[in-house]
Amino acid sequence: MIYTQIFHGPLGKMIACATEQGLCLLEFVGSTRIEREQQELQRLLNLRLVAGSNRHLEQTEVELREYFAGERRQFDVALHTPSTPFEALVWTALQQIPYGETVSYQEQAARIGKPSAVRAVANANGKNRVSIIIPCHRVIGADGSLTGYGGGLPRKQWLLEHEHAVKPHSGGLFDDETYRRP
Repeated sequence: MIYTQIFHGPLGKMIACATEQGLCLLEFVGSTRIEREQQELQRLLNLRLVAGSNRHLEQTEVELREYFAGERRQFDVALHTPSTPFEALVWTALQQIPYGETVSYQEQAARIGKPSAVRAVANANGKNRVSIIIPCHRVIGADGSLTGYGGGLPRKQWLLEHEHAVKPHSGGLFDDETYRRP
């Protein structure tokens, strides 16, 4: 089974899905992607979706509450994210971006050893089904602009500002005039 549950947070409702192996989906309600992603998960995992909970969803809810309260910077919930090898590489690189920091798509491509694959990296980021926990919101345009986020740019901006406000001040992008609000 893929268990599914709704969480409430400061940015609105989120839908979460988890198997016995781990969390496999976390998206903002209202995203046009949710239905497609759920169907894809059912096909990839050969499991059906049911309303309910399990230990991974319970842990996700606690960790999200701590994150939004400014008490958590790293997530420990197990993930079950079926993907292509390239997507797995990109999503692992996303998890290496430190809390409160950002990188460009170009920098992310270089970090995975594929500097010319900027578009492929952006595409893989867009296929990330686990918002916040696999922090694709920490990737921005090379010019410092906010670009591409499945939850919407206002949520991306909120998440980045939240992390910056909680992180001890160390200088960086948010003190630089290259950061522009959309």
